[in-house]
Amino acid sequence: MSKGIYVAAIEPSSGKSVVVLGLMRMLLGKTAKVGYFRPIIDDTDEGEIDNHINTVLSYFEINIDYKKCFAFTRNEVLNLYNQGKSGDVIDEIIRKYKYLEDQFDIVLVEGTDFSHENSSLELDINMLISKNLGLPVIIVTRGDKNDLKDIVDNVQLAYDTFKQEADVLSIMTNKVHPHNLKELKRLLKERINNDTDITVIPIIHSLSSPTIKEIVKLLHGKVLFGNDMLHNLSENFSVGAMQLRNYLTHLKDNALVITPGDRADIILGALQANISKNYPKISGIILTGGLIPEESILKLIEGLSSIVPIISVNGGTYSVTNSIGTIKPRIYADNTEKITTAIATFEKHVDTDKLADKLITFESDIFTPRMFQYNLLQRALKNKKHIVLPEGYDERVLRAAARLINAQVVKLTLIGNEDKIKELVEKFDIPLDLKKVNIVYPTKSPHFEDYVNTLYELRKHKNVNLAMARDAMADVSYFGTMMIYKGHADGMVSGAVHTTQHTLLPALQFIKTKPGVNIVSSIFFMCLEDRISVFGDCAINPNPNATELAEIAISSAQTAKDFGIEPKVAMLSYSSGASGKGADVEKVREATEIVKTQAPDIKIEGPIQYDAAVDMRIGKSKMPDSEVAGHASVLIFPDLNTGNNTYKAVQRETGALAIGPVLQGLNKPVNDLSRGCTVDDIYSTVIITAIQAQEL
Repeated sequence: MSKGIYVAAIEPSSGKSVVVLGLMRMLLGKTAKVGYFRPIIDDTDEGEIDNHINTVLSYFEINIDYKKCFAFTRNEVLNLYNQGKSGDVIDEIIRKYKYLEDQFDIVLVEGTDFSHENSSLELDINMLISKNLGLPVIIVTRGDKNDLKDIVDNVQLAYDTFKQEADVLSIMTNKVHPHNLKELKRLLKERINNDTDITVIPIIHSLSSPTIKEIVKLLHGKVLFGNDMLHNLSENFSVGAMQLRNYLTHLKDNALVITPGDRADIILGALQANISKNYPKISGIILTGGLIPEESILKLIEGLSSIVPIISVNGGTYSVTNSIGTIKPRIYADNTEKITTAIATFEKHVDTDKLADKLITFESDIFTPRMFQYNLLQRALKNKKHIVLPEGYDERVLRAAARLINAQVVKLTLIGNEDKIKELVEKFDIPLDLKKVNIVYPTKSPHFEDYVNTLYELRKHKNVNLAMARDAMADVSYFGTMMIYKGHADGMVSGAVHTTQHTLLPALQFIKTKPGVNIVSSIFFMCLEDRISVFGDCAINPNPNATELAEIAISSAQTAKDFGIEPKVAMLSYSSGASGKGADVEKVREATEIVKTQAPDIKIEGPIQYDAAVDMRIGKSKMPDSEVAGHASVLIFPDLNTGNNTYKAVQRETGALAIGPVLQGLNKPVNDLSRGCTVDDIYSTVIITAIQAQEL
């Protein structure tokens, strides 16, 4: 049984990072603990750390000592090879890998980056390492050549070479021109006609373009303006040497302007063009010759309302331009937009379920938060739903919307004034593409009058007249809920700004509860270190009676089951079994019996104390014959006071992620947020709401 996987590129600039990032996300969704190892890293300057390792460890929050993540630098390996000590290299790599293998369920091993000078040696080293570690291999190749036969021949050669030494699980051909995707995949499958997975991934221009930060680093530039915009992508560049009136015609979208530092006309003209609707946006300005504009020009630039990064570099315009043209774009740890794009690209084009079946050859009872969140994301992606976010002016909501759109997991509607939302996005520098979201202002919506009339018809028996319906429908919660009722959206998430009552009241008035359900209740998914627990009800019902408590338990068990958690229900109280007495414990005992009668298939125990429910040792001691004690996955609290305080205590004391409250019992999903919610909370709740909508 393999406990690792080796990712090997066969040529420079193969896009290996896209595969590594996507694989790491996939593995973290399938197994409890994933390690990361680079046998050989590029040489780094004193005090610097390897960018690949830094990116993976920081983004995925993997707790490994940096020095344990690699064995050698490139120069160290070459020196040892030149001394005839290649065996020492492999021995040390094996030793370091085995350490990580003992610590983790599976280890993702990333092979070397290729240099043109030592490509054949690196290919041999990668094969030797994968062979001696006994790891199956994923081969990463480039597919950006125009001649498809050349690409196929190259892949075939790589496959045949590696197949002699290792088990090749998958071949991923990266950076393929979109119009060649289908044909190239067909040709590769014809050529490599076996069960080896064949994947083709298109070229993504945002990943193939350098950032201003990379250019600054290469040229040792000095940032004069725009230090907070260094992640701007430079998709092309042009030299400003001609007169301004002629140069303006050469500007392109996201272009980098390169001009001598004393060309104030080009600098100011490019900045003015950047804010003009008649010209493309530029990514930055490089000032050559080590020249810095005069104080009066700098003062003028500083006073502009919109400034792009302006960088001063030494060297002539010609040499600087040539240097920029040689930059190989990279993905850095702090460029989360590139990272999420890389992961989304991988997940869109790779059959992760098929690949995971090959990689994960062991079983584990541990269900970690990362596994849970990964599974949620995959389920949501299978059938995209439309979620409405009424609080379009909240910064957290906008940031969560940006993440959701970037992950391509849901369709979104933001409620609010489009100009104001655009202003907030720019003010907080939120990477939200407003072209990819629907923005609606209630009273200006073409559906507004229809919504008003619908609300009137639904509520006129409660003495609601048209004027009252019109006033209500101008409210974002009523409008968003009506979108769901009318089928113009599939679910709603609110509460970052508004109260629970404000969010729920419209839903209770006309979305209403499912047949057979008498109360709306809530659960939290408590993402603990090694498991997911369902806590209910911690947000809605203050003091449910026995019948209501039983209904909460049945609904919570079904919710757990819907989200891939085997429901083992603990009805919590201050005593376990038959020992306790008193009204509170009798209520729990009665509720437990109701559940056993109404839903006999549910595994349930109650009354039971919290420690006996979740701790196997205590559970066995107090209730040795119970199949729930010590294994409970669904914990039902006797009242809101207990539930709300307990979930918050567990969250704060253990650092657990609490996703919710997730409402259950409504005909269509409406979920409430805490007003102290984070961007992560909103992101996760929207995904859960989308999955709830899939079940309808």
